[in-house]
Amino acid sequence: MARPSRQAGLTPACRMADDAASALVVTDTPGGLGAIHRPETAAAIWRRRPVAGFRPWIDGLDPACLPAARVILRPAQARAAVAAICDAAGMPAARERDRLIDDIAALADLFAGLMHATFLRLRLDVVTTDACRKFHVDILTAWLVSTYRGSGTHYGFAVDGRESERIHAVPAGAPIVLRGRPWPPRPDPGFRHRSPPIAGTDETRLVLVLDPPVEP
Repeated sequence: MARPSRQAGLTPACRMADDAASALVVTDTPGGLGAIHRPETAAAIWRRRPVAGFRPWIDGLDPACLPAARVILRPAQARAAVAAICDAAGMPAARERDRLIDDIAALADLFAGLMHATFLRLRLDVVTTDACRKFHVDILTAWLVSTYRGSGTHYGFAVDGRESERIHAVPAGAPIVLRGRPWPPRPDPGFRHRSPPIAGTDETRLVLVLDPPVEP
């Protein structure tokens, strides 16, 4: 729902070169995220158009009004849960707030279907400093990340154990589904990701993370 990062040295996902092309799928439809089940796929990005008016609204909010929480729930409970989280944060009523809630609920339903998950762990993080700034692979089986405010997730391809010299940025508002150590792509293409380093920039990110918990 926002523009790709324009930090120096970054390449938007839609302009990525053919680095391990089969390991990263970029799709224009939500159904294309199903490519995550291909043995060679490490991540899949749903590249979608920004919703008019959303970015100015979310960027203009006081960070104190941004929703932050971690809950485990059934996918059908996501809309009501996120609405309650927004209420608790004091996020003002607006059409854009309704869109945010509806979008998170839709992503929860989509991701649960992809993972055949009965429960999801839903996390909304308000990030103002560096978090996981080193490129890595998570210990989660799979998860979905969507950045609603601020810079999107960074990724690259490690070569012979060295970090990629080319860093790419997922456009804000574009969901990315990633596979972790328990479900590695084969062969390993060296796909790695990180949270964008923002310490000292006065940037505030709002990030959604969904993953299926081992036990509810």
